[in-house]
This record gives sequence, structure tokens and C-alpha cells, in this order.
Amino acid sequence: MFIVKNRNIFFAITGVIAAIALALIAIFGLHLGLDFTGGTLVQATYSDGRPAPEALAQSLDTAGFKGYSLREANTSDYILRAGNMTPAMREALPRTLSIGGKSPVTIAQLTEVGPTIGTELRNKALIALGLVLLCILFFIAFAFRKVSQPISSWRYGLIALLTLCFDVIVPVGFFALLGSLTGVQVDALFVTAVLTILGYSVHDTIVVFDRTRENLRLNHEYNRREDFSETAGKSLGQTFVRSINTSLTTMIVLLVLFLLGPASTKDFALTLLVGIIAGTYSSIFLATPLLVAVEMWRGQK
Repeated sequence: MFIVKNRNIFFAITGVIAAIALALIAIFGLHLGLDFTGGTLVQATYSDGRPAPEALAQSLDTAGFKGYSLREANTSDYILRAGNMTPAMREALPRTLSIGGKSPVTIAQLTEVGPTIGTELRNKALIALGLVLLCILFFIAFAFRKVSQPISSWRYGLIALLTLCFDVIVPVGFFALLGSLTGVQVDALFVTAVLTILGYSVHDTIVVFDRTRENLRLNHEYNRREDFSETAGKSLGQTFVRSINTSLTTMIVLLVLFLLGPASTKDFALTLLVGIIAGTYSSIFLATPLLVAVEMWRGQK
């Protein structure tokens, strides 16, 4: 009941977090990867040990590369993500990566993505995100169709969507800041992580809503007169420990994956970690308090 009674405090905290995330997105923007903008992906393998990243970056700068991303991979590889290369840059790429022949290198992979394909992927990612949110709305409205009192089943769905928007804004804002500081780029794997966050977060929210629905049914069967805020607060308390424990175990796994996993999955794990923290917060401190606020507003109206 503490969370429900002090819902205005948590609404204010949520507003501040969302405002900061939106400001970060507006100020820094997202560093879109070659999946969305088009460009070149190069995996370079060094047989005698890879050179220092500073030396390789200097060689790339001298060769005319701009706005690229250089990441270590495995024990002897570098992953280079860059814009479209000119024929001269492509021809000189082995010498550039070997720093003038000082570090023998083999180009294990070279993939070019055209801007048309990048635009198509970006559009499909936005469509996928919209379809997921729409399907979640219809599913919740259908699942809660028999509990229309005191709140319509559609309102359960709309509140769940509102919390999901918060769950998306937070990791996107975080990556806007991270991209500005470290040059991390948003790619198709980031979109996969965001969709995963949506599924995880809505599952947590539905657990609380479902307990609320069950308690409303019991109140009706036993003819108990109870304020909706009391029923919602009790339902939240009954699922609080379960939500925290589930999220903590997931976050521990993701933290280990981020710290000890391969470089190719670090951004994916970090996105999931930030998103699940935001999703756990919104499921507990935002969704149910919003449900109570909507019911009180409806009652006053």
C-alpha cells in the first residue's frame, strides 16, 4: 500500500527520469550503425598479436576514415564499422589495417551494406516495434475482458503501453549518452534487445494486473466491499517479492554476460540490463499506481 498511497512521488520520479532520457535523445541523438545507415563491416585478424587501438586508429585517420567504430573481438581480432569506402580506401585497406606492414593482418570478413538496405531495415524496425505494442494492447484488452469493473479492460492495456514507452525511452536515452561518450552505435541487435525488453516488462506488469483481477473476482464472490486502491495495493504487495527476485536473477546473468562475455554481445547485454531495470521499476512503481489514479479520476468524473 505504501507505493499506491505515495504514487504522486513515484509519478514525479518517473517524469524526471523520462525527461532526462528524452533530453539526452534530443541533445545527442542516436549513433546509428551501418545496419541503418549503410557502410562497411570489416573483421581483421592479426597473426602476431593485434596492435594497440590508438596506433590502429591513427592509421585509419591517416587513410581518411571518419566516423568509424573500432572494437576488439576474440583475442586477436578487431571489428571495424565504417561508412562506405572509396575504391582507393578499399584497395589500401590491408596496408591501413596492418599499420604500414608492421602488424601482419588477414581480413576475415568484409561486408558492405548499401544505404537503401539500411533505410529498409530502419523502417522495418519501427514497424516491428509498433506492431509489438499494438499486439500487446489487444492481448491485454482481450485477457481482461471479463474484468470491466471498476476499470475497463482497454485501460489495463493502455496503461501497460504507457509503462512500456517508459521502458523504451530509458535505454534509448542511455545509449544516446553512451554513444556521445564512447561512440557506441545502435544496430539491429539493439532493436532485438528493445523488443526483448518489451516482452519481459509486459510480463512483469501483467503478473501484477492479473493478481489485481483475481482479487477483484474474490471480492465479488465473497461480497467484500473494498476500495480499488486497497485491492491494487494488496495485489502489488503479493507480487512484489516475486518481481524483485525474478528481475535480480536476470540482471545477475546479464551483468556476468556483460563483464565476461564476448565483445560482440556486450552492447546487447548492457541494453537488456538497463531496460530490465527500467521495466522492473515501471511494473512496480508506475503501472499499478497509474491504474489507481485512472480509477480515481474515472470515479470523480
